[in-house]
Amino acid sequence: MKGMIDIVIALPEVFLATMAMLLMIVGVYAKAQRAYSLVTNLAIICLLLVLTLIVFGKPSATFAFNKLFINDIFAQFVKVLIVVAGILILLIGDRSMKDHKIDRFEYPILLMFASVGMMLMVSANDLLSLYIGLELQSLSLYVVAALSRDSVRSSEAGLKYFVLGALSSGMLLYGCSLIYGFAGTTSFAVLPDIIAKISETPLGLLTGLIFLIVGLAFKVAAVPFHMWTPDVYEGAPTPVTAFFAAAPKVAALALFIRVTMGPFQALADEWQQIIIVISILSMVLAAFAAINQTNIKRLMAYSSIGHAGYALIGLAVGSERGVAAVLIYLSIYVVMVIGTFSCILCMKRRGEAVENISDLSGLGKSHPAVAIALLLFMFSMVGIPPLAGFFGKLYIFLAAIDAKLYTLAIIGVLSSVVGAFYYLRIIKVMYFDDLEEPLDNKVGRRIGTVMCVTAMLITLFILSPSHLVDRATAAASVLFKG
Repeated sequence: MKGMIDIVIALPEVFLATMAMLLMIVGVYAKAQRAYSLVTNLAIICLLLVLTLIVFGKPSATFAFNKLFINDIFAQFVKVLIVVAGILILLIGDRSMKDHKIDRFEYPILLMFASVGMMLMVSANDLLSLYIGLELQSLSLYVVAALSRDSVRSSEAGLKYFVLGALSSGMLLYGCSLIYGFAGTTSFAVLPDIIAKISETPLGLLTGLIFLIVGLAFKVAAVPFHMWTPDVYEGAPTPVTAFFAAAPKVAALALFIRVTMGPFQALADEWQQIIIVISILSMVLAAFAAINQTNIKRLMAYSSIGHAGYALIGLAVGSERGVAAVLIYLSIYVVMVIGTFSCILCMKRRGEAVENISDLSGLGKSHPAVAIALLLFMFSMVGIPPLAGFFGKLYIFLAAIDAKLYTLAIIGVLSSVVGAFYYLRIIKVMYFDDLEEPLDNKVGRRIGTVMCVTAMLITLFILSPSHLVDRATAAASVLFKG
C-alpha cells in the first residue's frame, strides 16, 4: 500500500521515465525515415500529459520513498516551468534538427530523461536523491551537447561539458560525503535539527557546504564556474543550446533554493557571503564579456550567466520575498530565452544556419515579424518597461533593497545598464545596418507559433502580473513554514 502511495506522489516522474523507455522501443522498431518525427510528437504528447498531472495532481501526502522525495507547491511550480520549456524546445527545434541531418529519435528521449532528472532535483529531500537527479540530468545533457557528431564544434562542446561536468559532480559528491561525515545524515528533514543543536559549526561541515555550492554553481553557470558555458552554447546544436539556457538553469537554481533555504537555512550567515560574491562576479563579467561577442549564441551564453547572477540576488536575500522574486524572474526568463532562440532558429541563408550578429543586418526590412519579436525579447532582457523583463528585475531588486543589500542592488542595476549595450546593438544591426544578403523567408509553423505566443506573453504581462506573483509567493512560502 505504501509503495502505491509513493508512486502516486511521484506519478509525473514515474510516468515520464516509463514513457521515455517505451519510446526507445518505438524508435528502434519504427521506420528510420519517420522515427524522429514519430518519437518527437509522442514525446510532446507525453510531456503535455505530465504537465496535466503536475497541475491537476493533488497527492495525498507530501513525502515519498522514506522522505527521499518531496512534492510540494514549490516543486510543482518549478516542474511546470521545466516541462513547458521541454515542450517548447521540441516544437521549435523540429525543423532545425532535420535540416542539419541530426534528427535522431534518441534526441527527444534524452530530453525526456533530462527532464525526469531535473524534476527529481527539484523534489530532492536528501543529498542522495539530489545527486541521483543531478546525474540523470547531466548524463543526458552530455550526449545531446555532442549530438552533431560530424561537427568539430559540437564534439568539442560535448567533451568540454562532460569533463568539467564530471569535475563539478565529483566536487558536489565530495561535499555531500563531508556533510554526511560531520552531521551523520543526508536527510534534509533531519539536518536542520542537527545543525541547530551544534553550538559551533564544524569546519568540515562548512567545507562540505562550500563544495556543494560549487557543484550547484557550475550547473547554474555562475562565475567563476562558467568556463564551459560560451563554448558549449556555441558548439551545441541550436535547439540543444536553447534547452541548456532554459530548463537546466531553472532546475539548478530551484535546487540551490531548496538546499540553502531547507537544511542549511541556519547557516545563512556563512553561505550568504559566497552567494553575494558569485552573484556580483556573474553580473559584472557577463555585462562586459558580452560586449565584444560577434556570435549570437555565444552572446546568449554570457547573457545566461548574467541572468544567473540576477537570480542569485534573490537567493542571497534569503527570505520568502527573495525566493518569490527568483521564481518570478525564472518564469519570465524561460519565456524570454525560448522566444529569443526561436528567432535565432529562423536565421538561415540558403538553407544553412547563420549565427553571426552581423547576419541580422536589414532584418527589420526583410523579416519584419521576426525583427519585431526579437526587438521585444531584447528590450525585455534589458528590463525596459512595460515588458515582462522589467518586472522580473524589479522584484529582484526590491527584495534586495528590502533586505538592506543596497550594494548588491546597485551593482545589479549598473550591470543591467552595461548589458543594455549588447542587447541594443542587435536592434541597431537589425534596423539601421544595410541589408547585404537577405535571410531565407521560410519560417516554420511551429517556430512561428512559439515566437508569437512568447512575444505576446512578454508584452501583455503587465495586464495581469498578479497571476504569476501570487503563485510564486505561495510556492516560496512553503519553504518557510515552521
